This record gives sequence, C-alpha cells and structure tokens, in this order.
Amino acid sequence: MRVTANTFPNALLDQLSSLSQRQNKLQNQAATGQLVTLPEDDPVAMRRVLDMQAENSAVGQYARNIERHQELAAATYDSIKSLKSISDKAGEIAIAAGDLSAPSLPIYAKQVTELIKQAVQIANTKNRGDYLFSGTNSNLPPYVLTTDVNGVVTGVTYQGNTTEAESEIASGITISAQVPGENNSGTGARGLLADDRVGADFLNHLIDLQNHLLSGDVTSIENNDRAALQRDEDNLLYHVGQNGAIQSRLESSLSLSNQRMDSLEKMVSKEADADLTQTIVRLNQTQTAYQAALKSAGRILGSSLLDYMQ
Repeated sequence: MRVTANTFPNALLDQLSSLSQRQNKLQNQAATGQLVTLPEDDPVAMRRVLDMQAENSAVGQYARNIERHQELAAATYDSIKSLKSISDKAGEIAIAAGDLSAPSLPIYAKQVTELIKQAVQIANTKNRGDYLFSGTNSNLPPYVLTTDVNGVVTGVTYQGNTTEAESEIASGITISAQVPGENNSGTGARGLLADDRVGADFLNHLIDLQNHLLSGDVTSIENNDRAALQRDEDNLLYHVGQNGAIQSRLESSLSLSNQRMDSLEKMVSKEADADLTQTIVRLNQTQTAYQAALKSAGRILGSSLLDYMQ
C-alpha cells in the first residue's frame, strides 16, 4: 500500500481535532455539571429529559391547584363552623321559646335578627377577592339582605349559582373545594344554606323564627321552626364531614404530587447530570493525550529524510 506524504499529517490533524472536541465537551460538562446540554450530545437522552421536565411542570401545576383548593377548603370550613355556632344559638332560642314570657319574645326576636345578619355576613365571605359561596358567580355577593324601617329582616336573595369551579389535581382528575350557598335544582352539589332535597333553608327558617317571636306565635315555633332548624343543622354537619373528606383527599394528592416531582427530579439528574469526579479524571486524561499528540507530532514532523538516512 502506497503511503503519501500527506497521510500522517492528515491523520494527525484528525486525531488532534477529535481530542480537542472531546476536551471541549468535557470542559463544558465540568463547568455546567450537565452531561446533556444540546440535542446532539445524546438525542435519546435529551428526549427523555424533555419529557420528564414537561411532566414535572404539569405536576407542579397540579400541586399549585391543590394548594389553592386547600386554602379554599380551610376558609370554607371556618365559615361553616361559624354558621354552625349561629345554628346552635338559634336552636337554643327555639327550644326556650315555650318557656318565655310574652314581653321577652321581642327581645329574643331581636337576637335572631342579629343572628340572620351575622349569617349573611359569613355567607358573603371572600377569599382573595372572590366570594366563597356564589358558585362561579364569584364576583357577586351570594346573599342580599333586605330589612324594614325597624331593621327587621324581611328577606334574603341568593345571587350565586350552583356551578362549582374545578381544576385538575392530577391527569384527568378534577376537584372543587367550593360549596354553593344554595342549590334547589335537585342535582349537583348540596347547598350549604339551602337545599330542598334535604329541606334545608337556613336563612329563611331564621326569618320565620324571628317573625314568630315578634308575633308571639310560640305554637309555630314548637311545631315548625324547631324541626326546620334541626334540618339546617344536619345539613351544616353534612358539609363539615364533606369538607373534612375533601381536605384529606387534597392532602394525600399533594403528597403524591410532591413525591412524583422529587422522583422526576432524580430521574432527570440521573439522565443529565455529570459525575464531576469522573468528568475531571476523563478531562485530565484527554488533555494529557492531546499534549502528548502535539509533542509527538512536533518531533516527527520536524524530522527530515536525511535523519532517516544517517
């Protein structure tokens, strides 16, 4: 086989170029701590890393959704607890009404009037500027209260709807920590204060109690108001249980999301992160080989034909 004069220089240049590229790649890995920074470094590994990063981003959004619903659920629970306290007080007044003297009934009616106003205030609670119990009409206060010239409550009007705002907490899984103030449609989530499926209508039942106390109609209180208020209390207790179940589910879902994000980060690290110790060893070896190749080339290319003839 004929060896031309250019054979060795060309081979040497190829070798030096290969060593230089390898040296640059290892230097970049040592500086960034990343095995893969460009698709050409390892197309398959890059594809896996991008897929895992995309999933990690989605799981992160799920976690943020969960945390938002946890906040809503906690605020909802505080409101339910306060409404339950009002329900307890109203129930006590309804039970005591039979033993009250006629002159004291208007005094207790005034107390019930204040309980109604307090209940409406709680029902119109906001969280981050949105009303909790208006459904998706969260820009409107759920309840509007009307009174006469004496301050006696004459009615309440619900302005919300029965639609719950949902968001994903995992792929294809949605949840809502929201509760509509009323739902008399016969379907969907049970209303917090009114739902004709269970005979609950807390605010209007309080108005009935107020009016019966004002009129001295103790018989209606005993025969109707006590049972009605008990249904309202049972409905509130139902929502306490539902809220606890939702908070438990959200907590579990958040834990799973955090575990998945940790797992994905470890997998991305395993796929893309460089082992610094090994990288530095390989870089030193490559630099040594590069320097050795330069020295050898200098000696060989510096020799002439006369050196071989001596």
